[in-house]
Amino acid sequence: MCGIVGAVAKSDVLPMLLDGLKRLEYRGYDSAGVAVIDQNKKLSRIRSAGKIVELEKALSSSAAMRGTTGIAHTRWATHGPPTEINAHPHISGHNLALVCNGIIENHEALRKAQQANGIQFASDTDTEVIVNEIQQHIQNGLDLLAAVKATLAVLEGAYAIGVVSADEPNRLVGARRGSPLVVGIGDGESFIASDMSALISVTRDFFILENGDIVDINGGNISIIDQCGRPQYRDKKRSGLSADAVELGDHRHYMIKEIHEQSVAIATALEGRITATRLLEACFGIDSNEIFDKTKSVQIIACGTSYHAGMVARHWFEEYGVPCQAEIGSEFHSRSHVVPEDCLVVTLSQSGETIDTLAALAAAKQAGYAHCLTICNVPESSLVRESDLVLMTHAGAEIGVASTKAFTTQLTALRLLVIALGRRFSMTITDEARLIKELRELPSKVDQAMTLEPTIKEIAEQFADKQHALFLGRGAHYPIALEGALKLKEISYIHAEAYPAGELKHGPLALVDNEMPVISVAPNDRLLKKLKGNIEEVRARGGKLIVFADPSAEISAQENLQVINVAPVDSSIAPIIYTIPLQLLAYHVGLIKGTDVDKPRNLAKSVTVE
Repeated sequence: MCGIVGAVAKSDVLPMLLDGLKRLEYRGYDSAGVAVIDQNKKLSRIRSAGKIVELEKALSSSAAMRGTTGIAHTRWATHGPPTEINAHPHISGHNLALVCNGIIENHEALRKAQQANGIQFASDTDTEVIVNEIQQHIQNGLDLLAAVKATLAVLEGAYAIGVVSADEPNRLVGARRGSPLVVGIGDGESFIASDMSALISVTRDFFILENGDIVDINGGNISIIDQCGRPQYRDKKRSGLSADAVELGDHRHYMIKEIHEQSVAIATALEGRITATRLLEACFGIDSNEIFDKTKSVQIIACGTSYHAGMVARHWFEEYGVPCQAEIGSEFHSRSHVVPEDCLVVTLSQSGETIDTLAALAAAKQAGYAHCLTICNVPESSLVRESDLVLMTHAGAEIGVASTKAFTTQLTALRLLVIALGRRFSMTITDEARLIKELRELPSKVDQAMTLEPTIKEIAEQFADKQHALFLGRGAHYPIALEGALKLKEISYIHAEAYPAGELKHGPLALVDNEMPVISVAPNDRLLKKLKGNIEEVRARGGKLIVFADPSAEISAQENLQVINVAPVDSSIAPIIYTIPLQLLAYHVGLIKGTDVDKPRNLAKSVTVE
């Protein structure tokens, strides 16, 4: 959600800034801009609505823009529509430029005070109050760093900023409160960005700013302080990302690339964590044994796709007697809590920066929940730093906005956690050995599910003129139906809903007609008989059914009923396997609809503002 890139370098920074913006496109945005300070201490800015290609056109038609200090931004609109005047960077006077990710909650009060001082606003954004506030402090005699510190003291909200001044041409000040910001370390050059992927072409060495940190890049020097000016030490981190990891390669889109990477991602998530028959519990951290021994229940907190993973895991935990609840982050942190004794909070997030999940974790700690564990894909993220225990999914860079391999690796990691806690409840050694065997076979089962793609591609053509779809599932597969519906609506803009199949007679049957496709997942489990009855209820009302089924389920193709056989798989890993065809369906329907499957409208990859 929004993207920041900034640099103080030895040579022209514009190419690097544009490359960084392109690498941040996956975060979601609707406008872009860049500001550069040249050797004559002149600040130049170019902005445009739309994609980065529009910014490049604007740059090519303007006078040459060169300089060794600059900032750039991709904006995801919050306050004010996605127009050029609302695009970042924002300027105050003729010498100060700022980019910001986040929301300033007290912007209205600040705007009124600044207008009373004679300041005129050029945009509808909340961000403009920040650059104006800094400018006022500079006019009162403060340097750039001191002016930023004074401004941060009056801001309320969650944000990350980057600021440059033509009066101090080799200086870049950044700060974060809530939204992520990293500092890239080069050879006599320094950079800032929303995440490491933006800078991977220029450096792999980083400082990860903590909440409340301010970074002062002054020439070749980097200093990190807190808001009171006290020096802060941050370990240098070396990123495991490579340029290849964030390239498309031979694939048409990141989404299909990442769908096909899932077997490898799952194998990597399991590597070093299981033997032939046992889970190696140390993979959760050095204190895991003590914490797990005390755990009496589990509270899962997540948002979006990650929440669906948590819903599946609830079924898995309770199968072995582990009490479990799953809740959406934004709901969890906005209500009062009755805290269960010795409850382990488990947060799920691809980025580790999901603002509602972070707020929920903070609320859980304040309420008195015993311990916290995060399952995450980004080792340097805020959730990782705030949690007692960590299990990294090792999914690799996920660029497509619609999560695919992050979801299946989260489910894989949750399966490991189920084993770890299940041992302490009703799971036997025999149970564990069986579950481990199924996990070891999981990557090959995923590859087998991928072979359905040609069939799914043909089925997708039936959605060319569709505007609505219904997804059905039972038990642990109801969350998979939810995930299938979410993917279809994200990628194709088809209105899609998911229901527990048992709820059909409580309302959804009113939606069924011969125009709306109804998609169901039908593994051969204890709920199959009931699901088959639900399928017949839809058929009896003229509904057009597409059923992904285990061959042994004995569901036969008939008029208005298409059956796609999914290779037999044990019920413990079936939710992971049945996810694959639904991902492929959403992707190919999106292609037919002509949408931007990697960057769906109005969406952002990482939701870092409430």
